[in-house]
Amino acid sequence: MKDIAIQVKDLKKSFKTTKVLKGVDFEVRRGEIFALLGSNGAGKTTIVKILTTLLKQDGGTAVVNGFDVASNPDHVRQSISLTGQFAAVDEILTGRENLIMVAKLRHLTNPRQVADDMLKRFVLTDAADRRVSTYSGGMRRRLDIAMSLIGKPQLIFLDEPTTGLDPEGRIEVWKTVKELAGGGTTVFLTTQYLDEAEQLANQIAILHEGKIIASGTLADLKKLFPPAKVEYIEKQPSLEDIFLAIVGKKEEK
Repeated sequence: MKDIAIQVKDLKKSFKTTKVLKGVDFEVRRGEIFALLGSNGAGKTTIVKILTTLLKQDGGTAVVNGFDVASNPDHVRQSISLTGQFAAVDEILTGRENLIMVAKLRHLTNPRQVADDMLKRFVLTDAADRRVSTYSGGMRRRLDIAMSLIGKPQLIFLDEPTTGLDPEGRIEVWKTVKELAGGGTTVFLTTQYLDEAEQLANQIAILHEGKIIASGTLADLKKLFPPAKVEYIEKQPSLEDIFLAIVGKKEEK
């Protein structure tokens, strides 16, 4: 269990009469980028909210960094960080002031030094003393992730981190995510952008109608796809091809 960052078994959640999660199972290993794929409304954000103690499950178990989310929520919160779909930055403050504020909230001894280090790491030093309202979408998202990493959490949740960003901003975030994993941080990523998972993830799980219907490495998922047609060259299926084929088969049943 030491190398397992997240273990989810038979996770269930309903809202009134609507069953959103119908028994979800998966594991995330430490230091990897795990991508949870699914269409809008598939239940990705519900899973993130349960794993980050913002929502209680109706059934099943979820263990994060060795702590049960239901019985030890405080310990879970101390070891994780969450970056939601919308950047949680204060637009009135400067980038530096946002970082100092979070460092103080985390009771770190030298908030200004922490802020300076993060500004340098995320290539925001030149914009440090500008109001965040003047930042581009990619800069805001980088600042948001920088704020999430203050205090060196073992595990970071990124819930659709590139939604609404232009291509340049998306590439900036991708680079940041790769650097996080390279530094040993476990990254749990939800996305509906299949090329994003293809670029970033060590492990991929596909959530459809409240259940995980396929999981594994990109190579594992490619094996579920029919053999490539040989015409002039052999065309390897993209993750988009695989996703649509898997989801389509489930809907036919």
